[in-house]
Amino acid sequence: MSRPVTIFTGQWADLSLEEMARKASDFGYQGLELACWGDHFEINKAMTDPNYARDKRDLLDRHDLQCFAISSHLVGQAVCDRIDERHRVILPPHVWGDGDPAGVNRRAAEDMKNAARAAQQLGVGVVNGFTGSSIWPFLYSFPPVPDSMIDEGFKQFAERWNPILDVFGECGVRFALEVHPTEIAFDIVTAQRALQALGNREEFGFNFDPSHLLWQGLDPVEFIRAFPNRIYHVHIKDAIVTLNGRTGILGSHLNFGDPRRGWNFRSPGRGGVNFEEIIRALNDIKYDGPLSVEWEDTGMDRDQGAREACDLVKKIDFAPSGVAFDAAFAEK
Repeated sequence: MSRPVTIFTGQWADLSLEEMARKASDFGYQGLELACWGDHFEINKAMTDPNYARDKRDLLDRHDLQCFAISSHLVGQAVCDRIDERHRVILPPHVWGDGDPAGVNRRAAEDMKNAARAAQQLGVGVVNGFTGSSIWPFLYSFPPVPDSMIDEGFKQFAERWNPILDVFGECGVRFALEVHPTEIAFDIVTAQRALQALGNREEFGFNFDPSHLLWQGLDPVEFIRAFPNRIYHVHIKDAIVTLNGRTGILGSHLNFGDPRRGWNFRSPGRGGVNFEEIIRALNDIKYDGPLSVEWEDTGMDRDQGAREACDLVKKIDFAPSGVAFDAAFAEK
């Protein structure tokens, strides 16, 4: 088994897709996970131009690149979030509109439905993304948060996402939530609860990203083992925890990359993620999809980091054994 090595284009949206494809091919990648921002893959254009998805495929083909997933993290965030001025920066104008919070929530939900339709046009079976969360601000329970408020947050999540997932089902596409702080699911317990809220419907699963689990103190391998049938996509991303008695795990209101933070993202292989055990766990659950590098490291040149990460993933990936090591001694 040789899993395709791809790269997520979200952190490269300042480049045109043509330039990004050229770079990725030169770095050695076999495909792109297309971000639904910049000019990489625009949902509204896919819905209005019948040639749009085919033209994107043609561009990838020219660079000998595959595509297994598109990613609509930014718009997905606005489906369940309590909307404020921060969202204006991340949302396309047709979703932000006049900024009225209820209207933004509705337009974001419609755009996510169209993400499934656009993915179907492109011929990919997974849309990665975020869900947003109305209850993330209640993470620290003071003033005391009654259980009813958390229950209401998961109920709202199901009410807003079930109609979206109905369209995903119609299109034969699956949604993969990147389990992540600020989302309805950010760890194992909340991921289980999110599935329960949706009635465990098959259209909803996870984009496994170890970096966001590591800094919370979770073992990423345990997440894979908890959801063996729900890992629909995999990010290769690293992070480092640097608690030294002065730094805090909550980030101290400091921007990513600030050395005073208690954790930061790192280029794959340069942080604390144990990719060896992750590959073994993915083999155990028979995951054969792409390994998609999500490159974020404010302390390193991104071209060098992306090229190095591609080489690393190809090196660390391996197929499971097809025979027991002591098979020669088995009874005949």
